Amino acid sequence: MNDNILFQIMIFLLSAMIMVPIAKRLGLGSVLGYLIAGILIGPAVLDVTGVESHQLLEIAELGVVMMLFIIGLDLEPSHIWNMRKMIFGLGGLQLLLTAALTGLLLFLAGENWPQAVVLGLITSCSSTALGVQYLNEKRLNHTPAGERAFSVLIFQDIMVIPILAVLPLLKNVQTEQAASDASLVFPNTLPAFQHGLLVIGSIALVILFGRFGIRAVFKIIARTKLREMFTVTALLIIVAIALLMHLIGLSPALGALLAGIVLANSEYRHELEGAIDPFKSLLLGLFFMAVGAAIDFDFIGTKPFLMAFLVAIMILSKFSVLVVLGRSFGLKIRDNLIFSIALCQGGEFGFVLLSFSLHEGILNKEVTDIAMAVTAISMSITPILLALNERFVLPHLISKEKPNDKPSDVQQEQNQIIIAGYGSFGNTLGRFLNANKVNTTVLDFNPDNVDLLRRVGLKVYYGDATRYELLEIAGASTARMIVVAMGDAKTRLQVIDVVKKHFPNLKILCRASNKYDAFDILETGVTDIYRQTIDTSLRLGKDILKSLNHRHDLVERSAEAFFNYDEMVVRQLSYLRHSAGYIEAARQTLLELEFIMDEKVQDAFKDSNHRERHIG
Repeated sequence: MNDNILFQIMIFLLSAMIMVPIAKRLGLGSVLGYLIAGILIGPAVLDVTGVESHQLLEIAELGVVMMLFIIGLDLEPSHIWNMRKMIFGLGGLQLLLTAALTGLLLFLAGENWPQAVVLGLITSCSSTALGVQYLNEKRLNHTPAGERAFSVLIFQDIMVIPILAVLPLLKNVQTEQAASDASLVFPNTLPAFQHGLLVIGSIALVILFGRFGIRAVFKIIARTKLREMFTVTALLIIVAIALLMHLIGLSPALGALLAGIVLANSEYRHELEGAIDPFKSLLLGLFFMAVGAAIDFDFIGTKPFLMAFLVAIMILSKFSVLVVLGRSFGLKIRDNLIFSIALCQGGEFGFVLLSFSLHEGILNKEVTDIAMAVTAISMSITPILLALNERFVLPHLISKEKPNDKPSDVQQEQNQIIIAGYGSFGNTLGRFLNANKVNTTVLDFNPDNVDLLRRVGLKVYYGDATRYELLEIAGASTARMIVVAMGDAKTRLQVIDVVKKHFPNLKILCRASNKYDAFDILETGVTDIYRQTIDTSLRLGKDILKSLNHRHDLVERSAEAFFNYDEMVVRQLSYLRHSAGYIEAARQTLLELEFIMDEKVQDAFKDSNHRERHIG
């Protein structure tokens, strides 16, 4: 029955449906849930996949390709250029130092030098899928840790081409007979010069097609007004690019990344993201399950101490290099830990490079099997390390870490209001208060933003409001209230925690992006919450009603009633958000809202008629 395709699909979906929610509930993240699901259905436990793990990995790698395409869509070429120092500086140093350190350790452990260099290059690559998935789940993409991690991953993706070019030069003569297995790609029969021209020509073709051809194709497809055809075309383009890159011996994900970057300014960008995202998420989950299923526990059991030693070398050497580089590139302790742990494992490109090395006779089968097992184990361990770091280490670093490389320039202030975070939200508030002769102390942790605002003429200090000593200097002991206005929800909660611990008499007024952020803030005990979406949404709603010739006074009263009721409902639902009764309670509030709005409109009519009769 294992050979039945429907049975296999059911097994994969069922295992993911069971394990991923459990892992999320335990705070371990979805990646570890997929890995555990793969281990359970793989040969190590139930052995019900009905397909070879390496075949499954080849299929699931399409999820990584789609992920890189979507990442490329979010990367405008100008943004890549602005990040060039981080990508080529931090990324280049990470790859070079990690490869050198890992290779040296393997050489000292008894490997011959060509294999040590090859394995050092291969293990220097981290998991783009795992790193990006974790940063997305924790909303850390735009934090210092997220930006630096992304820079390193981008450089590793770019370097797949040079690594593939270098690996054959390190071929070990003792393993050359393995090359007779024949590679799967046709350029291996070509001279090196012609192969190089083919690679350059293929990359140029992808860029030119992305710049000119894809727009024309999607313009034609858009005229059909068939959404499913847009999805089919997007998938066809990605699969075709992946196939082209595979045929010329390069990383399919790199080709997808290039195509995505070229399309970053396209008018079809958001439509493409919407069409591909469901497939990307599903195939990424399949990829992680394939990694779990690929772990050969029988093989590991024959060499347990060797495997433990090699996994330790990979994780510790990469972690050590990343910690040093992260600190050198301005990361604080907690950001540096997130950055270093998120990238300390082997990556999906490692499987590709190991398979390539085996086919080319660069590594023998025993070494390749060991390296693949080590890579899979390191990817499985990383989510556990991230969960342990998040739960037991980071909470103790909120107010204990050393200042950033750029010292804070906050001066002793005695203003009654402190604004922490001076983006668009805090900026509007600050300008309004200053216009009404209310002085404020403003803190912002973005040095570029601080420099810009100072040139404009605003008095803004550079500083991290999660540090209690900085808040002390800013006058938190004597101020009346602090407005927590950062854009990052996690940072807002950290500031609230510090203020409640060290400045209990300071009133906290907090920005929230939406009602779910409001739920998190309410759980801290803060009740003065200002959702940035509700006022703008209501103002838009009022304008729509007025344009439909609704009476202006009734519209204003209706909006006021809606706002008051919604504020009350958010507080009520916050107590039920984790319970089974949340959905029913939310449904009941909708019914109550309709009744209350009808009642308010009727009252408004009565008051209006009464005033008209009184005037008459």
